[in-house]
Amino acid sequence: MLIDFVGVLAENSCNLPRGARMSQPPAPHLPASPPALSEHDQEALHDLYVRGTPQNTLRAYERDLIYITAWKRARSSAADAAFAKTLQWPERQDMALKFILDHTRDLDKAPLNDPARHVAEALIEQGLRKSLACPAPSTLDRRIASWRAFHRMKNLESPFDAPLIKQARAKGRKAAAKAPAPKSAHPITREVLEAMLATCDGSLRGIRDRALLMLGWASGGRRRSEITRLMFEDISLKEFEAKGLIWLQLVESKTTLKGETPRLVLKGRAAQALVHWIEVAEITEGGLFRAISKSDRVLPRQLSPDAVYQIVRKRLSHAGYPKGFASPHGLRSGFLTQAALDGAPIQAAMRLSLHRSMMQAQKYYDDVDVAENPAADLLG
Repeated sequence: MLIDFVGVLAENSCNLPRGARMSQPPAPHLPASPPALSEHDQEALHDLYVRGTPQNTLRAYERDLIYITAWKRARSSAADAAFAKTLQWPERQDMALKFILDHTRDLDKAPLNDPARHVAEALIEQGLRKSLACPAPSTLDRRIASWRAFHRMKNLESPFDAPLIKQARAKGRKAAAKAPAPKSAHPITREVLEAMLATCDGSLRGIRDRALLMLGWASGGRRRSEITRLMFEDISLKEFEAKGLIWLQLVESKTTLKGETPRLVLKGRAAQALVHWIEVAEITEGGLFRAISKSDRVLPRQLSPDAVYQIVRKRLSHAGYPKGFASPHGLRSGFLTQAALDGAPIQAAMRLSLHRSMMQAQKYYDDVDVAENPAADLLG
């Protein structure tokens, strides 16, 4: 039987307590199958969607559908109570327009009796919204993209494709436009990284943190989730003794699907630090980076992405940098920034960072080029 992800999740999403989320990942949704499809073909179609939908996308669908359903229930008037119990397929255009209007202005400046403000306050109380401030255009774009995807899954036209609504979205994007905040206040360049590594002592925790930071930086600026998902089985030590190389095979990344991620290489000090950690922690299988007890004993539990955040924050603090100086994304931005400073070709840096777009990686090179541009010194 095919699982109607959108329908099932929509029915349960608003019954969650404040701050709660679904305990299990959402089941992949499939479009309504043509009546002529046999049960065997339906199962094949289901399998196709399971294999073709990244887990990160499913988690985004889950979060967006929970938010959209909660917003609609709170936004609908008493006259629309029955209509608001579940999402409609296709959704009404007036509801789609209200969604855009409610999310393209600062509601803290709205009158206290403004319906949109009431809804936002209700969502904040449920832990689904952080503040009354206007959400980032990218956040709204993602939620609309999910809502449109839900319609495609049901083989229906989306209300967001209507000319008036498309124009309203474009105007709202311009009205709310602002310079995007960097994911890390500062890049963790080689100088910053060396200062962080200097705080790592010979304890198991110090050895682990050194290996984690060096791998995260030197392998191309890995994301937190990519670091913590690494298993011992994902690395190859066959060429370490002869060439000092370690090969990494990410199962998937934000920009690649399972089985499509190219191998990455780790060499030099970073490779040595990783091997040292593996040896002292006696890791022969399972998670590569693990929790360590207060008594400095390696535990079987893998680190979480939040643990990487705590490690970066702690090492920056020990190195004398102010609070909030950089986040784990600074490993990624720092790698590309350092590549630009050292004159490495952008294509070579992207080969390790796995950036999908040249434009995304180019901005780090542009910042360096502008700073070094002699035209910036014309005034002396």
